[in-house]
Amino acid sequence: MDHYETIESALTHIEENLDQPLSLEDVAHTFAISKYYFHRLFSSMMGCSLNQYILSRRLNASISLILNENVSLTDIAYRLNFGTPSSFTRAFKRQYGIAPSSLKANKADIVPSPIPSVVKRPIKNINGDIVADFTLTVLEPIRLSGVAFEVDLAAEDYKAKIRSRSNELLRTIDKTVKGPCYVVYSNCQPDSTCFKVLVGTPHTFQTEKPFYFTVDVPPLFCAKFKYFGDLLDIGDVFITDFIRFLKITRQEADDSHIELVQVFDNIHDLGSAYHIYAPVKSLPIDAFDEPKIT
Repeated sequence: MDHYETIESALTHIEENLDQPLSLEDVAHTFAISKYYFHRLFSSMMGCSLNQYILSRRLNASISLILNENVSLTDIAYRLNFGTPSSFTRAFKRQYGIAPSSLKANKADIVPSPIPSVVKRPIKNINGDIVADFTLTVLEPIRLSGVAFEVDLAAEDYKAKIRSRSNELLRTIDKTVKGPCYVVYSNCQPDSTCFKVLVGTPHTFQTEKPFYFTVDVPPLFCAKFKYFGDLLDIGDVFITDFIRFLKITRQEADDSHIELVQVFDNIHDLGSAYHIYAPVKSLPIDAFDEPKIT
């Protein structure tokens, strides 16, 4: 069983045993793994500790029970191992912003969420820390032609907008065109939720359509990561991976206006594996000790 399958199986095991104690030792023992290794693996793959995850899933499970008129809040608290009703109420309010009694009185609408998927990406062990695999590299300068637009990450439709514009580019490009597709995210202004997005290709093409531009991307010193899946659905996981990378390598994020670059090998298959290039400051070789990779 590889690490993806181990964590996927662990998530199923947790969901089926939310009414049980579920300590780190118990879950790790179920999969015949050292509790120390399981803790590092789980935190790396899911972006949170096992205890944090179990708490969130117990609160998630409580939603259906709260809406059941035949189950009291006290029974729910003990059934899901919250210890006391007051502990349950505090935890529920922290996660959902309202008290469970308000939900029971139909003063809010909260829907339970399914078991989260495990984001697939290579990992490696650096001095005992399990992190997403990375390479320090230079993204060479490149001229891209494509569609450019602005999105607000605070808006509910930003994912749909990015997908719509990406598909617009694909419809414009001839099927005989081969090669990579680049998605460049740049910040509009400091501390803003608005980003400029360019979906482009190194191939030059002519079009009279609006929003189409040719842009020169400068050379960037980057940390390079590989993922399988949709960037729009794994954003939080990537942020956690990048923060862990910065901490372990003692690198610093660059102050480039470009936040990150996503590169697909096949412009006609944006559902395939891809690389993310995140700009970091280029440090002298002796600025930090070479990490030990195992």
